[in-house]
Amino acid sequence: MAKSKNTPEANKEDKDTKSGKSVKNAKEAKEVKDSVNSTSDEKNNEAYQIEIIQDELVELLSVEKDKYLRLAAEYDNYRKRSAKEREMIYTDARIDAISKLLPVYDNLERALKMECSDDSYYKGVEMIMTQLTEALYSMGVQEIPAVGEPFDPNRHNAVMKKEDPGLGENIVAEEYQKGFTIGDRIIRFSTVVVAN
Repeated sequence: MAKSKNTPEANKEDKDTKSGKSVKNAKEAKEVKDSVNSTSDEKNNEAYQIEIIQDELVELLSVEKDKYLRLAAEYDNYRKRSAKEREMIYTDARIDAISKLLPVYDNLERALKMECSDDSYYKGVEMIMTQLTEALYSMGVQEIPAVGEPFDPNRHNAVMKKEDPGLGENIVAEEYQKGFTIGDRIIRFSTVVVAN
């Protein structure tokens, strides 16, 4: 015999079927919720790990940038130091060569101060002196001013002192030997006599 749908037993069976479905649906909903929560936790965990990796990368980049900047500064200092050393070597070599020419300059200067009866001979010595002086000036050699200048122990070498009422105190009265410089470096001090 068929049960009618409106009987209490049928209603109970319907309720059981519905409640079984709702239990099943509740379990599925819980599983979906757990799945969403676990997916959300995984996403949060991944985001946290990505953030940690990004922080480590930023720190690593900062360290590498610092190393690069230090290396660049060291190279720049090395380049400047090498250029300065090359310039010093070049200047030292020029000073050495010019120092060897200065006795020739002194002898020509003495020769020009002597009396000479042969004008062509005197003219020849004068031309050699002019040529040597121009060569020295073209290499950057400058004479140290002496006579009439205040005595400067950094540029003058005093060998004598004499009384001269016409000059002030510590003024160079005479020059025995010319002094020369290249830039700010002294090749030879002026040998002078200081007044008063």
